[in-house]
Amino acid sequence: MKERTSLTETIEVYAGLKSDLEECDILMDLAIEEDDEETVNEVTRSITDIQDRARVLSLKLMLDGEDDEKNAIVSINAGAGGTEAQDWAEMLFRMYARWVERKGYKLNVIDYQPGDEAGIKGVTFTAAGEYAFGYMRSESGVHRLVRISPFNASGKRHTSFASVFVYPELDSSISIDIEDKDLRVDVYRASGAGGQHVNKTSSAVRITHMPTGIVVQCQQEKSQHRNREMAMKVLMARLYQAEKQKQEEKKQQLHQNKDDIAWGNQIRSYVLHPYQMVKDHRVNLDIGNVNGVLDGDIDPFIEKVLLSRKK
Repeated sequence: MKERTSLTETIEVYAGLKSDLEECDILMDLAIEEDDEETVNEVTRSITDIQDRARVLSLKLMLDGEDDEKNAIVSINAGAGGTEAQDWAEMLFRMYARWVERKGYKLNVIDYQPGDEAGIKGVTFTAAGEYAFGYMRSESGVHRLVRISPFNASGKRHTSFASVFVYPELDSSISIDIEDKDLRVDVYRASGAGGQHVNKTSSAVRITHMPTGIVVQCQQEKSQHRNREMAMKVLMARLYQAEKQKQEEKKQQLHQNKDDIAWGNQIRSYVLHPYQMVKDHRVNLDIGNVNGVLDGDIDPFIEKVLLSRKK
């Protein structure tokens, strides 16, 4: 029923666009025939509106993967470089948090590991909303920052890296079999602000899937049971995505077409010095408003990547 509703809405939007375009065509012919400048201007405004609506529909049609409608689980990890990289990871987290807010999605932090001096070592969160995974999956990869270091008294230019992984949040329709013998579960005290907020019980949970070496953890919930439940949810999503990636790699080998959007490849550079520009290397898109991008305006990159994948 959910799929039927979605398809019906798409058809209705297309039919509305087609009808409005036909009406504009007729009105324009009449306006030219009668030399009616006011009507020409009105039709021009209508055409602009139709173009905007058609662009939104085109993007929705790009999100046709079997997991695109699902919520997203996002992990950000600082690369080598200590405080610099950890600060960059926190900047990325802020960027995505702002984007999630703009989209009207809901953000829930699963795991948060603060940095030694500043920033974060890593964070895992969910973005819940319509087509969250479909939009965010193009963000997986290595993100590079070039700037004058605020942590270096000599004011030298510094390059930092952070990795972003995006997984679909699985629903009850997908079953992942995980045997208890394959799991190592460790419990520990969650890190906190100290004082009255210090965690006096071992409520944080770390789960290691022995066959694959995948490690997940959750410490944001107060109860050990709830943290284990959230950690298992992330583990299932990662195992599912790992299997999907294996299948994709097999397809790519058959077609002799290696995917360039993979772990270890730099997908985007954020340059703050000596000039200001954000460049997506996959689609060769440059945006000069770096502050706007870091404030969550990443839709132009997401949309261009989505459209390029269908060409």
